[in-house]
Amino acid sequence: MTEPILIGVIGGSGLYQMPELTDVTTVAVDTPFGKPSADIVIGTLRGKRVAFLPRHGVGHVFTPSTVPYRANIAALKMLGVKQIIAVNACGSLREDYAPGDIVLPDQLFDHTRGTRPRTFFDTGMVAHVSVADPFCAHLNEVTADAVEKAGGHVHRGGAYITIEGTRFSTRGESEVYRQWGMSIIGMTTCPEAFLAREAEMCYVTMSHVTDYDVWHVSEEAVTVDKVIATMHHNLAIAQNAVANAVAALDEHRDCACHRALDNAIMTDPKRIPANVLEQMRPIVGRLFA
Repeated sequence: MTEPILIGVIGGSGLYQMPELTDVTTVAVDTPFGKPSADIVIGTLRGKRVAFLPRHGVGHVFTPSTVPYRANIAALKMLGVKQIIAVNACGSLREDYAPGDIVLPDQLFDHTRGTRPRTFFDTGMVAHVSVADPFCAHLNEVTADAVEKAGGHVHRGGAYITIEGTRFSTRGESEVYRQWGMSIIGMTTCPEAFLAREAEMCYVTMSHVTDYDVWHVSEEAVTVDKVIATMHHNLAIAQNAVANAVAALDEHRDCACHRALDNAIMTDPKRIPANVLEQMRPIVGRLFA
């Protein structure tokens, strides 16, 4: 690429098939962490170049547990992306977050089982990155405004719990998550959000409520058919909201997210093996120029 692509979108295939997207090209990116879920679609949207990545691959071939999260984030980073808008389906754990609504969560609870690679940093280079507030507050506000402008019913804030999947929750699990104070439930935001922070990128998730999980006694329990039907219904809003957010974003805005690695790397630079530094260069390159 001759020019960096500063805005990235992670979601389903419908997002990069929007009518407004022009000058479309596809790029294969190979990263030190393997290949991403699919080739990246790059197009012009509201006057800006945007990179679109289907999280589960073309044809939805990766489960939430097997999505190559590190490769996905690394690939966008290598293209120059600084701001990521993720889009996903979720279940609601609150009465007031109804199916059809869209949530921009401000907190995240990782309840996956530890089988997904959670960090870029491994033996040879150790870092401890702050994720007290895992979503970019500024990007959250811009995206929430964009959803409202698109006609969506948006909730600003809430705690998103990520479970392993691929199964949905039992009623007992769902009730426990409600007691913990969780607002919505999904399967993909961890470790995606944490990796984006390690890669010094702004990140938010536009979460589309498809169901009341299984806790709501007056509603049918979540099914794949219900999730798909609601996502199809919300696709036009999602496309319009993404376009609105892209139009409103300042591509060159400085943010604390872009300095997340300041003072985070604990390993003595003299003790970092050359092969580890080479693998990590797309992530830490600004610190080891």
